[in-house]
Amino acid sequence: MMISRFAPSPTGHLHLGHAYAAIYAYDLAQENGGRFYLRFEDIDSTRVRDEFYLAIEQDLSWLGIKWNATPLRQSDRLPIYMEALESLKALGVVYPCFCTRREIAKEVAAMSHAPHGPEGALYPGTCRELTSFEREARVAAGEAHCWRLDISRAASQTGSLVFEDEVKGITIVDAHLLGDVVLARKDIATSYHLAVVIDDAFQQITHVTRGEDLHEATHVHRILQSLLGLPVPVYHHHRLILDECGKRLAKRDKAHTIRALRESGQSPEQVLERLVE
Repeated sequence: MMISRFAPSPTGHLHLGHAYAAIYAYDLAQENGGRFYLRFEDIDSTRVRDEFYLAIEQDLSWLGIKWNATPLRQSDRLPIYMEALESLKALGVVYPCFCTRREIAKEVAAMSHAPHGPEGALYPGTCRELTSFEREARVAAGEAHCWRLDISRAASQTGSLVFEDEVKGITIVDAHLLGDVVLARKDIATSYHLAVVIDDAFQQITHVTRGEDLHEATHVHRILQSLLGLPVPVYHHHRLILDECGKRLAKRDKAHTIRALRESGQSPEQVLERLVE
């Protein structure tokens, strides 16, 4: 059975881009006699607001979207993500990083050939070079740190990988595309990268639909799936909905929120028509 999902963060009202992503996933499941799940990516408690859980459900219902089962909340699953992180530690593919953002920016600026990815400079690997003794001593001393994926070690364990994208075709995984990404922080027990692959496997998602801006992240997700022995879904990285200036919509763009369009008197049909223009 085909199973898709929509996974918004309850940190603001849904905008047209969210509506397109939700409709895309919902229609795919409906057309194939499958199931559609709603998942709340609410691991960042500093930005989540209680009122947005209900607001999101109201907006989706107004658009005619129905979901199967009770929406999953990532905040209820933190022990599961921590267990996965421990598994990666046991494999020797993660390491503690003690660098602050300012220190990273300073080091990158001082490098003549800093590593770069699709969205700019990558983490230069400073703490990757620490010895096991240094790492253990600094963690034991209570020094603030996050946990990063040692992508070189990870890739050496997984070997060559691919994933299927029904929009872009078969894609060969580029392990170093995003560098040593963060998998967990002291204040947030997991990252998007780790939580999403765990939850997709748990909910038996067969088709992951999301914006094309996350195509690069799928390279990391495929590696994590391989390391953790998780099933690999089919991907659909669809187009993004842009504003009048050609920029990707953000939650601060209140004029494009579903709530604002509803309050202006537009019907669900009129909103959906805007998504196919």
